Amino acid sequence: MNVSGNAGEGLLLYIHRQANGLKKYIVEQLVLTLFGWIPTVVGIGARALVYRLILRMQGIAAIENGVRIRFADGVQLGRNVYIDQGVYLHACPNGIQIGDNSFVMHGSVLHVYNFRDLPHAFIRIGANSLIGELNVLRGQGGITIGDRVYTAPMVQMLAVNHVFDDPTRPMVEQGITADGIVIEDDVWIGAGAIITDGVRVCKGAVVAAGAVVTQDVPAYTVVGGVPARVLRTIERTQKLDSSKPFREVYF
Repeated sequence: MNVSGNAGEGLLLYIHRQANGLKKYIVEQLVLTLFGWIPTVVGIGARALVYRLILRMQGIAAIENGVRIRFADGVQLGRNVYIDQGVYLHACPNGIQIGDNSFVMHGSVLHVYNFRDLPHAFIRIGANSLIGELNVLRGQGGITIGDRVYTAPMVQMLAVNHVFDDPTRPMVEQGITADGIVIEDDVWIGAGAIITDGVRVCKGAVVAAGAVVTQDVPAYTVVGGVPARVLRTIERTQKLDSSKPFREVYF
């Protein structure tokens, strides 16, 4: 048994899944190690300058300490982006783009890890959007999020799914689907909602807390339940009535 050879292959595989080559891995890890831990506005200011060596930054971005980044050269941040503590960005192969004035809050995971070489693996977030605390976005099939999209805590968008139709074969041998997820502009997604692969949530829709969305959501509708169904439509001139009890379930 060639232990050293196997260890070397394992190390190279690890690096391949962390960065686009050994040189970039060393540079990215050096920058993250030296500057990623610094707290307060001092650290935010340092990272706004130094992280330009490893990220694509179109303007000033505020990145808190403790943000974990892999394939940093695939991360593109717009102007005035805010990345909170504990966020994990894994950007291969087609990257993560976050638009101007958008926020990614504490503990969220934006993950484009693609060991199956899928052609449309990416996460793209528009302008003036907010990804809430502890969200999980799995972008193997591609996730496109529009402008002014707000997600509450613990939302999941899972642009990948296992095939399991053949009971004679192990599930891991049956492959996956990765059709992608699209969230159009001005969408509000409540706490704990799950958006599954292949779904489009159309403009102005509201997804209630805890909903599991398995089909497309029409524009200007409220959906909720497991699986989610249309609860009502939103009229263009309608004002929300705070006395209605079901309004509380949206978050």
